[in-house]
Amino acid sequence: MTARILVVDDLLPNIKLLEARLNAEYFDVLTATNGPEALAICGQGLVDIVLLDVMMPGMDGFEVCRRLKADMATAHIPVVMVTALDQPSDRVKGLDAGADDFLTKPVDEIALIARVRSLARLKVVLDELRARATTSAMLGLPDPIAHVLNEMGEGGNILVIDDRDSSSERILAALSGTHKVSLERAPQEALFRGAEGDWDLFIVSLGLKNYDGLRLCSQVRSLERTRHLPLLMISDIEDRSRVLRGLDLGVNDYLVRPIDRNELIARVRTQMRRKRYADALRHSLQASIEMAVVDPLTGLNNRRYLESHLASLLQHAAGRGQPVSFMILDIDHFKSVNDTWGHAAGDEVLKGFAGRCKRVVRQIDLLCRFGGEEFVVVMPDTPIATAAIIAERLRAAIQGEPFNIGDGQQAIPITVSVGLAETGGSADPDMLFRRADRALYRSKSSGRNRVTSAAA
Repeated sequence: MTARILVVDDLLPNIKLLEARLNAEYFDVLTATNGPEALAICGQGLVDIVLLDVMMPGMDGFEVCRRLKADMATAHIPVVMVTALDQPSDRVKGLDAGADDFLTKPVDEIALIARVRSLARLKVVLDELRARATTSAMLGLPDPIAHVLNEMGEGGNILVIDDRDSSSERILAALSGTHKVSLERAPQEALFRGAEGDWDLFIVSLGLKNYDGLRLCSQVRSLERTRHLPLLMISDIEDRSRVLRGLDLGVNDYLVRPIDRNELIARVRTQMRRKRYADALRHSLQASIEMAVVDPLTGLNNRRYLESHLASLLQHAAGRGQPVSFMILDIDHFKSVNDTWGHAAGDEVLKGFAGRCKRVVRQIDLLCRFGGEEFVVVMPDTPIATAAIIAERLRAAIQGEPFNIGDGQQAIPITVSVGLAETGGSADPDMLFRRADRALYRSKSSGRNRVTSAAA
């Protein structure tokens, strides 16, 4: 999995070292030598993860992190502090500023790559949720990002899985004042409790007797009910290789014994805030889809969804130099279907048409009902020659078999005319639509039931 990493350090040798290590793993690397420069780059939306040096002149790493986490546009970006400071009090200060993790100089290459990959996976999920939640806000629904920005990360429901009395008692004593904390010594019972309960966090010991703590973490990740549940590992100093393996399995964070009380509280608070942020995004997604952006007849996204997404999709593609193809489909002589067979039959044809389109277009394509008998397909990272092949398959699929209506009592032959256009580097949705619409007009005026591509 690739990601775009911003390395922030005032010393060029440190930047070059991290840049070489990340490039070797095929990550894209950006660099900044001071706090204001880093904030400006993050504000442009170009960054997936920030590796941030703490000790910098002027604005130090703690202040940069605080500003990133206080800004709604950048609060979701994972921040890893890279520092020579290795005391628990320093880590707590960074966690309080909003940092997601720490790497101590000299940076261990294996730990660096494991942490970056783990955070990159998380960022992909949150980015998808954020994109959809932003659309919800544009459509007039409450903005979940603003709602959780000041979340304190307290009042959670936490299950501790640990059969070592010394550490479990320390964890419960540290967290019970601000969270509801339960202890489970039997790993298999913890799985049942996890699937049945409404938990916010699992704290899992890697030192369980007669049971592999990593296997428990893997099982938690494999269950639908607990798939998105944050996992915090408790390890011993010699468990380094298992900790790295846990991060690869999807564990969110870890602590090394002896557990520092303040660092435990801070890391739990970070995980709670992140979970509530993701939960709010998922809830917003579920609510907005049904309320605002789905055509109730065909189940496809509607014109509102298209118009709210198309501009940002085109801008993103233009910024990366990727083509986008745009397809308009118009059912031929659809008015005669309604006039001859009635509007109920017309609705059945529209539903059947949508179903055939969904079977042909790719998962990455955006298929929408634009209105009436018009449909649109937006095809990211697709040149017009490829789009024309897919459009021809669509046309053939529509013509190939009549549409059954009235419980199969009647069969209506249907054809479709298609107009295609490609962005050609432009990010103007109106211009793209007009070019595709002109191509559609040529399809219809040339006899219908054909695909026409706009001239470059």
